[in-house]
Amino acid sequence: MNTPAAGLRPIPSRHSFDTARLTAWMQGRIAGFSGPIDVQQFAGGQSNPTFLVQSPSCRYVLRRKPPGKLLPSAHAVEREFRVLAALKDIVPVARVHALCEDSEVIGSAFYVMDYVEGRIFWDALLPEVAAQERRAIYREMVRVLAALHSVDYASAGLSDYGKPGHYVARQVARWSEQYRASETEKIDAIERLIEWLPKHIPADEQTAVVHGDFRLDNTIFHPTEPRILAVLDWELSTLGHPLVDLAYYCMRYHLPVAEFRGLGGVDVRTYLIPTETECVADYCDLRGIAPVPPKDWVYYSAFCMFRMAAILQGVLARALQGNASSDTALQAGRRTRHLAELGWKLVRQSFDA
Repeated sequence: MNTPAAGLRPIPSRHSFDTARLTAWMQGRIAGFSGPIDVQQFAGGQSNPTFLVQSPSCRYVLRRKPPGKLLPSAHAVEREFRVLAALKDIVPVARVHALCEDSEVIGSAFYVMDYVEGRIFWDALLPEVAAQERRAIYREMVRVLAALHSVDYASAGLSDYGKPGHYVARQVARWSEQYRASETEKIDAIERLIEWLPKHIPADEQTAVVHGDFRLDNTIFHPTEPRILAVLDWELSTLGHPLVDLAYYCMRYHLPVAEFRGLGGVDVRTYLIPTETECVADYCDLRGIAPVPPKDWVYYSAFCMFRMAAILQGVLARALQGNASSDTALQAGRRTRHLAELGWKLVRQSFDA
C-alpha cells in the first residue's frame, strides 16, 4: 500500500499499542517472520486504522478495529480477512497471513496481510499518468469489478457470507438504522430518501460477492502497467446486488471535484476517461448481461449516495466522540448533507417525487 499520497505518520496515542506483544503474536503465526518491527500508521482512511509493519526482511500491513464504542456490525475486520482468503486466487487481493480476534494483544481485533508495492490514484482525473493510459486504467477497474461479480461464491466457500436475495431492501433498512444511530441533525434530503427508497426498489434480483466500497483509491495498480494488483478495504463486502456495487463505483461521475475528488461537472472525454454510460455498457458486456433499465440505474445510484451519506454521518459521530481513525474525519463527516441532496436530486429528475 505504499504511495506518497497515502502518507505515513507516527501512531497517535489513541491508536497506540504494545509492539512487543504484536511481535510475539506474529512470531508464532506468520511463516518466515522475525522481529524487531517498526510500525507506522497510514494517514488516509476513515474507518479501520491501518498500519505499515516493517521487519528486517519483510513489510506487512495490519488492519484493526478502531478503539471506542462502535456501531453494530461496523468495522468487521474478521469479514475482511475471510473474503480476502477466499478470493486470493480469483481476483487481485493482498495475501492475508493471520487474524487475531483477541483484543488483549493490541486492544482490538486485527489481521495481517502482505504489503503490496504499487500505485494508488487519489485524483479521479489521473493527472499523473499519460492521457492514453487513463482509459486503460478505468477499463481495468470495470474488468476487475465484473470479474468479482462473476465469482461462484458457493465454490469459493462464501455461501453464508450474506443472505441471497432482497439485498437492497435489507440495505435500505440497515443504513436507515445506522444513520439514526449516529444522527446529529435533521437533513431534509435524508428524510425524503429514507421514506422514498423502500417504496421503489427495482424488481430485479441478483446475487454476487459485492465489495461495497469499490473505487479508484481502494485499488493498488502495478507500478508501470494499467493493471490492478490488489483491491483494498473489504469491510463492507457481502453477498449482494452487483448493480449496486457498480452504481457505487460510478457514483464518482456525480460527485464534485473539489469536495469529493469526483468527476461531477467534468467533460471526462477531454481527459480520455470513459463516460458513466460507457462504463456501464462495458460492464454489461463483460458479464454478458442485458443493459440496465434507466430508472433502475437511477435508483441504485441514489441509494448509493444515501448509503454513503449514512456512512459519513457515522464518521462525523465518531469524530465528535474523538475516536475516528483520521484527522480529517470531522471534515469528511460534514459532507453528509451535500451527498444526500445529490441523491435526492437524482430521484426528482427521473421520478415523480
